[in-house]
This record gives sequence, structure tokens and C-alpha cells, in this order.
Amino acid sequence: MRTHLNLAATDIDASVVFYSVLLDAKPVKVLSDYALFVTEHPSLELALDLRSHVATTQDAHYGVFVDTAQDVQRTINRLEGAGLVSSVERNETCCYANQTKVWAVDPDGRRWEVYTVHEDTDERDNAETCCTTHGEESRSCCAA
Repeated sequence: MRTHLNLAATDIDASVVFYSVLLDAKPVKVLSDYALFVTEHPSLELALDLRSHVATTQDAHYGVFVDTAQDVQRTINRLEGAGLVSSVERNETCCYANQTKVWAVDPDGRRWEVYTVHEDTDERDNAETCCTTHGEESRSCCAA
């Protein structure tokens, strides 16, 4: 089983660069108005469709769960090398779990996290650190 996700993109080339780094994968197809990534880890089929405008929301984000903090660190290294890290959270409580994660924002403003869970907690989040991005007001990834 593989998850399929189709996202609108205003710049296919910039989006291909971003998702190549985020997913550590090359697209299997790139055309002037379309790109397709098929990955095993995560098990994902990501299609990007060219649009003149993309309406993003601040009420949602996307994420990739990885098994270890070392996996998150490898992602941090890739994203930093491409200048794409927006923030890093280490051993922070968020969404009833102690987590380590890295945040990046795609060319159309969608927020992505790559994270691992160290342990479950009884706390929902720490509003000072959970799911924030630099230069923006704190907001919870867990808000209902």
C-alpha cells in the first residue's frame, strides 16, 4: 500500500528541488506542468500539478515520520545543505509526545515536518516550541 498525494505547485522546477531534498529522492517523471515522485520510505506517490495560484492554509501541515533521531538529523543535514530548514525542535513535547523534528516550507508555503517520537506524554504540546516556524507567531500543530 502506498499513499497518493497530489499538490498544486506554482513553480514545478522549484517544487522538484524542494521535494527531492525533503524526500531524498528524484522524481520518476518531470514535465513542464507535472512531476511525480514515487518513494518507498515513506511509501508515497506525490504528484505535483502546475497551477497559476495555490491556496495554502495555516491550519494544516504535512509530515513524514522516521524511526530515529539519527534519521531526523540526516534530514536536517540535507535540508540545511539546500538552505531549506525553517526550524529544528529537539526533545520537545508536542501532540502528546516527546519528539525531535525539523521543519521546512515548500515553495508554495506548505509546512512540512520530518519527525520521530521518543516517548508518549500526558501533555498536548508546548506552545513555545511545538510546530512553530521562525518569524511567525507560535501555533500548535495539534490545535483542533
